[in-house]
Amino acid sequence: MSVSTMSEARTPLFEPYGLGGLELPNRIVMPPMTRSRASQPGDVPNALMAEYYAQRASAGLIVSEGTWISPLGKGYAWTPGIHTPEQVAGWRQVTSAVHAAGGRIFAQLWHVGRLSHISLLDGHAPVSSSAIQAQGVNVFIAERDGTPSFVQASQPRALSVEDIHAIVDDFRQAARNAMAAGFDGVELHAANGYLVNQFIDSEANDRTDEYGGALDNRLRFLGEVAQALVEGTGSKDRVGIRLAPLTTLNGCVDADPETTYTAAAKRLGEIGVGYIHIAEADWDDAPHMPTAFKQRLREVYRGTLIYAGKYTVERANAALREGWADLIAFGRPFVANPDLPERLRKGAALNPHDRDTLFGGGAPGLTDYPALAAKAA
Repeated sequence: MSVSTMSEARTPLFEPYGLGGLELPNRIVMPPMTRSRASQPGDVPNALMAEYYAQRASAGLIVSEGTWISPLGKGYAWTPGIHTPEQVAGWRQVTSAVHAAGGRIFAQLWHVGRLSHISLLDGHAPVSSSAIQAQGVNVFIAERDGTPSFVQASQPRALSVEDIHAIVDDFRQAARNAMAAGFDGVELHAANGYLVNQFIDSEANDRTDEYGGALDNRLRFLGEVAQALVEGTGSKDRVGIRLAPLTTLNGCVDADPETTYTAAAKRLGEIGVGYIHIAEADWDDAPHMPTAFKQRLREVYRGTLIYAGKYTVERANAALREGWADLIAFGRPFVANPDLPERLRKGAALNPHDRDTLFGGGAPGLTDYPALAAKAA
């Protein structure tokens, strides 16, 4: 081994990491990415999805695409659930394939809240913290003839306190279902404008009861769901939470995100969840997340911190060396590069992804991207 190769091998991104009882071979995470390939009817995970995830098993950790926990939690066509026995069995096929390929995989548990459409919910209105419509936000549906289209999210109804408690129970059961399906743990989707985020962010929550108003109240639902996931998995180490402090995606905005999300991280640290996964805004004119903010999160939360958002190998290694990140997630590069860790280690060129095949369809754009060895052959 040359001196340069030895130096490269010692960079933090390619070092192993202990996450609870899991030994990760590197610090590269494949984050959740909706691909809309579940089998119909029933939104059941399938063999094609199993192949897709198994191809990417060299990631230190895979987090599955968002998987809805109950019928009212669904917000996009052809996305998988983890609610029915058939869905659990389908996910078992996926986890078995990933484990056989040497990988580790968490299920991302998802309730979209107001970001849905009545056509996806058997005519029912979506639910949210408040009866505030996500104006100008489109969701992905299938027309009657099966063609995909995007439509304005429907007007939601506000959840009652009794409804909220029932959804907490749904999350608990979903965590149990995930463990029965063979997942190594679960990640709560509390980011990107979905239901939990609709309680956290001040501009999406106009409640006047114990789930609205003061910051402590707006964080109550997050805390209750996190605790339910600990109970459902049977282990704090096997629970992660995804947050997006600065994104305004899907219409969720907070008046003071640094204060809000520092408090959220502190609460999650008190519960003792295994990791927090921070989604930084990744569009071209997105707000920058200052390093000082990241350091504040590290101060109040001592568990594992994952960051995602247009990271390069150089930026990832700098974040790991500076200590405010433990793992780095690479989203879109994993779409077209099943062997992404090897490519990053070697500095090899990355396959570009085909935007037209991101959502829906079959194997093209999902499992047919070549690995380095295949390209060389």
